[in-house]
Formats: sequence, structure tokens, C-alpha cells
Amino acid sequence: MDTNHKSTISIVCTSFFVFQLLFHFVSYWFSAKVSPGFNSLSFEKKIEWNSRIVSTCHSLVVGIFGLYIFLFDEATQADPLWGDPSLVKVNIAIASGYLMSDLLILILYWKIIGDKFFIIHHCAAIYAYFFVLLCSVPSELGTWENAVLTCCCSVLTIQRDGVLAYVGNFRLLAELSSPFVNQRWFFEVLKYPKFSKANVINGILMTLVFFFVRIATIPPMYGFMYSVYGTEPYERLGALIQFTWISTCLVLDVMNVMWMIKISKGCIKVISLIRQEKARNNLQNGKLD
Repeated sequence: MDTNHKSTISIVCTSFFVFQLLFHFVSYWFSAKVSPGFNSLSFEKKIEWNSRIVSTCHSLVVGIFGLYIFLFDEATQADPLWGDPSLVKVNIAIASGYLMSDLLILILYWKIIGDKFFIIHHCAAIYAYFFVLLCSVPSELGTWENAVLTCCCSVLTIQRDGVLAYVGNFRLLAELSSPFVNQRWFFEVLKYPKFSKANVINGILMTLVFFFVRIATIPPMYGFMYSVYGTEPYERLGALIQFTWISTCLVLDVMNVMWMIKISKGCIKVISLIRQEKARNNLQNGKLD
């Protein structure tokens, strides 16, 4: 196994174990220190709390890193289909480790935090990162190395070929919305008033950021697909990777649209209630005058 392959497997495995450590140990200690209300939560709420803490940490790391790559790393723009930017490899390796870690947590605590939509989301993302980017497993590897390399085949293909690395990083920008979604849940479980300033500001930011990183990016993505369709680099991808690229994007984007509709309805409802409350207060003040 060459150095690049070993390095990539190390990042994926390290990411997996770090996020497991965050969930099982660090989050309990950190949350108890930062939020006094954490200790009063039920076991079930603590499990979901820790899961969302890990989700937020992952989102901040890969989202900010991905945004930096998208804006400033020229290597990712040189060849979007077949480029081999090293920073993207690291970011996708971290994300891959998190996806495996979170899937394990979802399965272990299915009765508490199990959600079929998250399973679909994670599996679609793993399919995109681990299957569409197929790699050949060197025959000289041992059984254990073979198994690990097979599990990490998508990331390793990025190491060797860089297939769709730019696209993969572009999709990771969607993670920038997760901290706001998780924060909304934290406010709710800590019983913050719905009309509190912090809750309202977070709700508005959540809606705006979710739209910009998950919905507004849909036209450019499919526009890019259309622009490269039929070109020589696109044809070299092969039917399997072409199908996987398009199908996984469709699955993820349909889910994002569904979530956007739900978030928008909630945001509109809160804004309407705030206006009604203000109108009621003005009316009462008028009567008092």
C-alpha cells in the first residue's frame, strides 16, 4: 500500500474514532460545563443532544474547510471532473469518517434518534463518496488491508484519480446549515421561548443559510452537469459514475427541497405569530391610552 493510500485511510479512520469519542465522552463533559440544563435532560434527550453536538462539530469543520477550498483553492477549479486537489481529499475523508460514525450511532440508538430520512441521506452520500468513485484494490494487499481499502474505495479513488473531487467538495458546502438547525433543537429542548431574540435570530439565519447552501446551489450544479455533458472528460467517467453522480444529487436535492419547505413554513409561522403579538400589544396599549 503506497503512502497516499495509507494517509487517506488514516484520515478516514481517525475521523471515525474522533467523532465516536466526541459522542460517547467529550460531549457529555463539555455540555455539562457549558449548559447547566444538560444534566436535567432525560437519557433519550442526552443521546440526541450528543448526536447534534457531533453533527455541529463535523459541519463546522468540513463546511468552513470546504468554503475555503471553493473560494481560494485554484487546484479545485482547474479540472472539476478529473482534478486531484489534495485539500479536497482531506475534507472528503473527514466527511466519510463522520458519515460512518453517525450511521453507527443511528443504528445503535435507533429507537431514540433513528430516522429513515437520515439513513437515506447518509447512504446516498456514502454511495456518492464510496461507490461512485470506484477504485481497484491492489492484489498484493493482505485480507485486512483489502477489506479496509474496499470500504474506503471512494476516497482512495480521489487519491488516485481525483474523479469528481470538486463536485464532492461543492456538495459539502451544504453542511454550513447544520449548526443552525441543531441550535434550533438545543433552544427547544432547553425550553427557550419561541419568541426569544436568540431563537428568532437563529431561525431566520437557519432559513437563509439553508436556502443559500442547499437550494440556491441546485441550479448551478445541474447547470454544470449540462455544460460538461457529452464532453470527453464526462464520457471518460463511464456510465456507472455518471449515473451515480446524477442519481445521488437528485436524491439529496429532493430531500433538501422537502426540508426547505418545512423550515420555511415554520419560519413564516413564527414571523406571523410575532406580528400578531405586536398588533395585540399595540391594540392593548391604545386601549390603555
